[in-house]
Amino acid sequence: MAWKTLDDMDLNGKITLIRVDINVPMEDGRVTDSTRIDRIVPTVRDVLEAGGLPVLLAHFGRPKGKPVPEMSLAPLVPALSAAFGVPVQFAEDCIGKPAKLAAMDLAAGEVLLLENTRFHAGEEANDEIFAASLAALGEVYVNDAFSAAHRAHASTARLAELLPSCAGRLMQAELSALEAALATPERPVCAVVGGAKVSTKLDLLGNLVTRVDHLVIGGGMANTFMVAKGMEVADSLAERDMADTASDILERASAAGCTIHLPSDIVVAEAFAENAPHQTVAADACPASGMILDAGPQTVEALSEVFAACRTLIWNGPLGAFEIAPFDAATVAAAQKAAELTRGGTLVSVAGGGDTVAALNHAGVAGDFTYISTAGGAFLEWMEGKTLPGVAALED
Repeated sequence: MAWKTLDDMDLNGKITLIRVDINVPMEDGRVTDSTRIDRIVPTVRDVLEAGGLPVLLAHFGRPKGKPVPEMSLAPLVPALSAAFGVPVQFAEDCIGKPAKLAAMDLAAGEVLLLENTRFHAGEEANDEIFAASLAALGEVYVNDAFSAAHRAHASTARLAELLPSCAGRLMQAELSALEAALATPERPVCAVVGGAKVSTKLDLLGNLVTRVDHLVIGGGMANTFMVAKGMEVADSLAERDMADTASDILERASAAGCTIHLPSDIVVAEAFAENAPHQTVAADACPASGMILDAGPQTVEALSEVFAACRTLIWNGPLGAFEIAPFDAATVAAAQKAAELTRGGTLVSVAGGGDTVAALNHAGVAGDFTYISTAGGAFLEWMEGKTLPGVAALED
């Protein structure tokens, strides 16, 4: 662990700048999903208990460097105050006199929220002067926004170079979970990668075949690999022009000692619709007029055996069209098996990505996985083996 945590910092009486991700869904001026707010509560609470004065830095939407009233953070104040259980003040800018006065007036036990950092072009440009203006407001910097750590922005990267810096509790949990899953995992390691297109996950697959013992490929991606193996997929979603790339990944996996698992049986329907007439056939027996919408029960049984033989599981993406019944069956059953093994203490399970979180919630097992990341792009880039600017800045 090359980065400091809150436990390594002296916060007493110090204005503590905390970069958070509270880019939450809103409707009629009210928060409709407070998940991201809830996950920063431990950091804010611990800063308050250490005598620090928390000042929150955050973005909202894509205002492209200009103030956009509809993207103001002001409407989030009631939700933040309710989550923290303390008064939350608001400053109409994140730099300059309004921010400085608000920070200086902050009383012990209160939290200050600064206006959207992306209202300034210097944020996304990672501008040195803008970062210095942010740094002038505080004495300590805490990054608790792993979900924005893949962006080299002023408040996520450059600011860490200007103040004593550390990871917040959410950032700490994310990094610890991912290091345990990929950097120093207990083996054997299995990765599940699903989704529609191979082309969007080339870097991910290329990195994983050298890092894991088993790689499960599901969803539309599996169809592309089946095409690469000369199998018929009829009207199924598949990137036929990526067949050679899929073949190359299969060869690289074999050379690295990584076993790739594709469906052995498939669920086929003639229409992409809920409860459409369907049948389960062998993977190499897709009918000419059908489309593959899920993996079959034999595949799930085989995957359950793989999971049981492994000690670490990384999951990104569903195994089928989980949004519509009954083509959610494989994803739900496999997820429930992973959850069972995790509850039993034999498997460390880490999952992330928007569709993944939705699928695990749908299966009713999100709370049973060892760790679920809500980071999206940052989670994927970490799995791809890329350097995340926000994390690198903390390490430096």
